[in-house]
Amino acid sequence: MADSVAAGLADENETENEDKEREKRLFSGVRKTEEQAAASDLTETLGFYERKAKYKERKSNVSDPSLVRFISAELTRGYFLEHNEAKYTERRERVYTCLRIPKELEKLMMFGFFLCLDVFLYVFTLLPLRVLLALIRLLTLPCCGLSGSRILQPAQVCDVLKGVIMVLCYFMMHYVDYSMMYHMIRGQSVIKLYIIYNMLEVADRLFSSFGQDILDALYWTATEPKERKRAHIGVIPHFFMAVLYVFLHAILIMVQATTLNVAFNSHNKSLLTIMMSNNFVEIKGSVFKKFEKNNLFQMSNSDIKERFTNYTLLLIVCLRNMEQFSWNPDHLWVLFPDVCMVIASETAVDVVKHAFITKFNDITADVYSEYRASLAFDLVSSRQKNAYTDYSDSVSRRMGFIPLPLALLLIRVVTSSVKIQGSLSIVCVVLFYLGMITLKVLNSIVLLGKSCMYVKEANMEEKLFQNPPSAAPSRASSRAHRTKHTREPAGEPAEEGLSASVTTQPSQSDECPAPQLPTSQSDQFLTTPDESEEKSLIQDDTELKHRVPKKDLLEIDRFTICGNRID
Repeated sequence: MADSVAAGLADENETENEDKEREKRLFSGVRKTEEQAAASDLTETLGFYERKAKYKERKSNVSDPSLVRFISAELTRGYFLEHNEAKYTERRERVYTCLRIPKELEKLMMFGFFLCLDVFLYVFTLLPLRVLLALIRLLTLPCCGLSGSRILQPAQVCDVLKGVIMVLCYFMMHYVDYSMMYHMIRGQSVIKLYIIYNMLEVADRLFSSFGQDILDALYWTATEPKERKRAHIGVIPHFFMAVLYVFLHAILIMVQATTLNVAFNSHNKSLLTIMMSNNFVEIKGSVFKKFEKNNLFQMSNSDIKERFTNYTLLLIVCLRNMEQFSWNPDHLWVLFPDVCMVIASETAVDVVKHAFITKFNDITADVYSEYRASLAFDLVSSRQKNAYTDYSDSVSRRMGFIPLPLALLLIRVVTSSVKIQGSLSIVCVVLFYLGMITLKVLNSIVLLGKSCMYVKEANMEEKLFQNPPSAAPSRASSRAHRTKHTREPAGEPAEEGLSASVTTQPSQSDECPAPQLPTSQSDQFLTTPDESEEKSLIQDDTELKHRVPKKDLLEIDRFTICGNRID
């Protein structure tokens, strides 16, 4: 009996011990889970964790100062830039684009400068020879007889008109006294001269805009087919209007060159400093406005024309100053720092202006290669059989650079500054003229080769064989016109036609124009991107005629779109 009681007590003790051990295990498990939860709630400060539980208790303690915790958090907090990778990548690309702008812009400026130089040299070298050939043909026509319906070809008529305008305006310029104009301008105050110079810049742009239209109207009126002989009388008023324009524009440039000469010869150089600061005002008027690719193209052409004109004005100023000092070469070194300062300020303003315009309008630096290809296309297309204009007139429309008034002023300054006496002087003039012809030919060959390369890189060969665009093409008619294009035979690739046609003369065809090549993606190469235009390709033609077309860079000229206009 006693054994059974002892065994029962032992069993009860064992069950009690098991219950206690079970409670201990449960309690230890709960404690571990609380510790793990507390560890997971700890904050991260640059990889350092709070490892003691008493730090957590201090957070609720009122006596702990909060400034220490704030400073500790500010000193140890971290962040990761890769959480917003797209934003920082875009910012870096903008910086790279701004750094690429000077190089790409100067490439365009250099190419455009030599284009203007080629057109400018054409007036002095090849234009007199072409006028001489046209006059020889006109004089020998009674002996040779009429071989066709035209006495002179349209290009020869335009050349003769240019030559006659230059001769008449040259004799009219002899009645303008440059010395009197110089002293009259020098007697004005600095503020007046600053205002006059700004007015002259605005007037020069307005004259260039309207002047090319006057010359084009004269060329077309003189060469358009006429049924009656009385219709030729309409050429007379257009001719006198063109002569008046060239004469007034030449005087305007002369006043501008005289003002610049006064600034160079001023004692304190204050006027020259004010005129240079006027270039930086141009940044304020252009940078903070909305620009698209077409608007930037217009402004780039204007900058090219302005830079070439300023270089020519500096040449005129140097010639006038060297004449006053009896062609002393020491005085040239006196003018050299001021000339470099003007050129450097002009270049710096152009770089800063284009860099920030491309930054604010999200335009890539590759757009300048497109502009260069567009200018190259004008040069190559003027050598085609279906050319509809001379290259000098094409540059005038594209950049607003009209070489006739500037060339007339340079001839006037050179003839008044350099005295030709004796046979040796005549030989020097002939050699100088032959050197100018050599420079013109070499420049034209290099430009033509570069232009062909740029056109091929831009995949624009097919456009060379298309008809010139109409004055106001509608999008519906352009879409319908593209569907009617026929394909070129497989045995005549476009590249062979490009290399062969730039060396042939344009010919007039009485029949219908040759079939055009199909368009490709290069047709949209130089257009401003428009997402709605891509969607409209699948719509009906009746819906397209109500939309305003986007102009291609090849269809616009310098003054079609205002460069400072906000659309």
